Amino acid sequence: MLTADIPTRAQLVKRAAELAPLLRENASKAEEDGRLQDETIEALAQAGLFKLRVPKRYGGYEADTRTLVDVAAELGRGDGAAAWTASVYWIPTFMACLFPDHVQDEVFATEDVRVCGTLSPSAQAVQVDGGIVVNGRWSFVSGAHHAQWQEIIAAQEQPHGQHLPLMALVPMDQLQIVDDWDTSGLRGTGSVSTVARDVFVPQERVLPLPAVLGGRYASRINAESPAYRAPLLPVAAASSVGTAVGLARAARDAFFERLPGRTLTYTWYTTQAEAALTHLQVSDAVLKTDQAEFHAHRLADLVDSKGAANEQWTLEERARARADMGAVVRLAKEAVDIFASASGGSSIYRDVPIQRITRDIQAVSLHALMNPNTNAELYGRVLCGQQPNTLYL
Repeated sequence: MLTADIPTRAQLVKRAAELAPLLRENASKAEEDGRLQDETIEALAQAGLFKLRVPKRYGGYEADTRTLVDVAAELGRGDGAAAWTASVYWIPTFMACLFPDHVQDEVFATEDVRVCGTLSPSAQAVQVDGGIVVNGRWSFVSGAHHAQWQEIIAAQEQPHGQHLPLMALVPMDQLQIVDDWDTSGLRGTGSVSTVARDVFVPQERVLPLPAVLGGRYASRINAESPAYRAPLLPVAAASSVGTAVGLARAARDAFFERLPGRTLTYTWYTTQAEAALTHLQVSDAVLKTDQAEFHAHRLADLVDSKGAANEQWTLEERARARADMGAVVRLAKEAVDIFASASGGSSIYRDVPIQRITRDIQAVSLHALMNPNTNAELYGRVLCGQQPNTLYL
């Protein structure tokens, strides 16, 4: 693809913003169905939003992570589940770009390919002639229903009882989908479980996860691109946080849309808008949203600038990337909670968006890699000179 054919960040953000009304309209049905509608997936594809992390040589955009943040924030303004699903596709798509170049030829032969995935090593791999055989189950696989490939993690037993986690690519038609997604938040993401039963994976589609986490990738062509030079976890962090920012913006939109017609029952106020309490609440919530955006953009700018300069990452920078992700989620959740608490008893009705937004940001905050407390503790450990207690940096 010629550079002139690649949309700018502003154009991509505009496309996402134009999708928001459709996403908002479809959000309730997506909740009922436990997955995004085909119409929503097609709209995201038509807008080119599945191409953001695809290499240019396959017709993709090789977008930087600042673009991912801003696009996801606009999608999240319409529907958190749609934004989350798009973000999750971006991360395994990036991971597919780390495999040997001829493997990428196979994956990206499909137009608007969607790759779902997980970082959890909840399956077992056995070495056989020409590859591995995988058995196991992965949970929380967002967007599995509409994906063509899944990036999986499986543990291969080593001598002395140790296990080596492996990252591999598997076509979705070789996996079983278990429709067990029945949750309070992010219901529209369809984050089901998938199962492998004696699935053979050729060696060319297998990479050692420690090498990947250490930035030792197998693609030669992509090594020349700033978009694929950063470590996996900072990239995943920057790819994820836009959804949280978008949910905070969505809560703000939902609150102010209802504000003109609202009173404060059992008070002397004629309208809610004239109450000093409301002034303090909205000021606090909007400032928290601004702070969340600051941390999201600081994270993305670190990832993009390090990639452009082809610089090595320090341990503290890797830990700060996790900390910034946690800070975005914490601040966005606090902002949403304030808007929700100021929305009154009528806001618990299912046709009022703030109740869904509240449940969605709660679900985001419980994600193991996005949990604010876990990420803050990790950053604090590193700042205090202690070794990190995780490989996921």
